[in-house]
Amino acid sequence: MKVHLKQIPPEGLHLEGEEECPISDVQTDDIRCLGSMSYNVDIGVAGGALWATGSLKQTVELRCVVCLLKFVHEVRVPAFAMRTELHGPETIDLTPFLREDLLLNLPPHPRCDRDGCVVCEVTQRRAAPAEAKRNVAWSALDKLKIKR
Repeated sequence: MKVHLKQIPPEGLHLEGEEECPISDVQTDDIRCLGSMSYNVDIGVAGGALWATGSLKQTVELRCVVCLLKFVHEVRVPAFAMRTELHGPETIDLTPFLREDLLLNLPPHPRCDRDGCVVCEVTQRRAAPAEAKRNVAWSALDKLKIKR
């Protein structure tokens, strides 16, 4: 998304729309863009810098780390914010800033957590007793009374 500085009025500019997926260069078998990115941002110039705030949404297809099945996930950036110093060009490309926030909001270990996914349900049932066992061990430490 490119913004021409002379088109931004002193009170700022509101932009809504869709752009081509900015994270398409990271597509693999485990992650793939589905459609375009939606944005709703306010842009302004102040103190020799360009700022933008708003929200972003991108639908992607991810591979579950548990069952290895693909599922659809919507990456949401509810509080997008950026600021960059102006050093001369009249046109500023916001794509690198949008791309960075989308990548930071991708789940690090995507799980489908679907109802009916046998593999994920079995894995969750196996993890539950281990978690309960950890909580029991910790609760024993909570009961410990240390005299000072």
